[in-house]
Amino acid sequence: MALRMTMGNEAAAMGALAAGCDFFAGYPITPATEILEEMGRRLPARGGVFLQMEDELAAMAAVIGAAWGGARAMTATSGPGFSLMQEHIGYAALTQTPCVVVDAQRGGPSTGLPTLPAQGDVMQARFGAHGDRPAIVLTASSVWEAYAATRQAFALAERHRTPVVVLLDAVIAHMREPVEIFDLPPPGRAPWPGSRTTKPPFGRHPFAPFGGGRDPIVVTGLSHGEDGLPTTGSGQAAERILKDSITAIAHDPELASGVEGFYLDDARWAVVAYGITARAAQAAVESLRAAGVPVGLLKLHVLWPLPEAALIHLADRVDGILVAELNLGQLVMPIRAAVAGRTPVEFVGRADGLLLAPEEIGARLRTGSGSVVTEQGGRRDA
Repeated sequence: MALRMTMGNEAAAMGALAAGCDFFAGYPITPATEILEEMGRRLPARGGVFLQMEDELAAMAAVIGAAWGGARAMTATSGPGFSLMQEHIGYAALTQTPCVVVDAQRGGPSTGLPTLPAQGDVMQARFGAHGDRPAIVLTASSVWEAYAATRQAFALAERHRTPVVVLLDAVIAHMREPVEIFDLPPPGRAPWPGSRTTKPPFGRHPFAPFGGGRDPIVVTGLSHGEDGLPTTGSGQAAERILKDSITAIAHDPELASGVEGFYLDDARWAVVAYGITARAAQAAVESLRAAGVPVGLLKLHVLWPLPEAALIHLADRVDGILVAELNLGQLVMPIRAAVAGRTPVEFVGRADGLLLAPEEIGARLRTGSGSVVTEQGGRRDA
């Protein structure tokens, strides 16, 4: 390992390489371009393939084709490009294609605020493609976590045969921190045992390089049965495959444990936050606790599947939850649904390209739901 000042985007690229990524296709876009540049510098020298495509639609199509050719494939983009990729992300989910998409979020919609941070792609990362589908969405609140999340994404993509999204934001993507980056595996690393040779779960068709293997390979956007062949006359087999995939993801212990708690043992109110906002929330919590106010933080590393068990457990212990996001209220809606009235769920957010300050979050923690959290842990009317 080596300690170095590393940018979040560079760390994401290093995480991909550490996971054995050997194919990258992308198109330059702020604030994700450094991932493309880093992969362009490093991947060919390691025996991999790097392609700068004409647009994001082509980039995602190339990633899917590379995955079906036996590669560990990835792309990176930001909001406008992520919107363009949605049709192909849905196609990758339907064809059960493992691949990774890193989305460094910026203000939107449309061209929006190209250089300013946001967390406005949370719902799109889950529901951007039409139809029901499995979804895995990871996030990061530090440069090290950008490395770890991207590396983890490849393992999850292959385990569940689905595209995995890593949501960064413009601040995490561009900030530099001293981190220890693990040494990369040598070039030409062999595929993980079983990743391309054994029969995947739920009867899904194994991968094989194009032109190889004895069994026919059908890759089509039509719904398919467990034999991998199209089935359009009846949707029962297709529904069963979808349900099996979604259930397996929901019960994956690695995803279910994708939260981190701070000062929750005696907390009366708790912030739920992710990405760069989690850093501001932690500073707010630590400042209030220094003043004797019993508050805590639940930081999310996994956004989808939503860690409902952890949220319900939290709701049963606190007088209220404050969800902090750089949007006008996206993850707060499913959190309210998961908590189901066990405790009030308040919201603080913004979508003007500015960050939530610790003081802003702290002020809302003190006055959550029309009451004040006191140093003794009780509440009184504001």
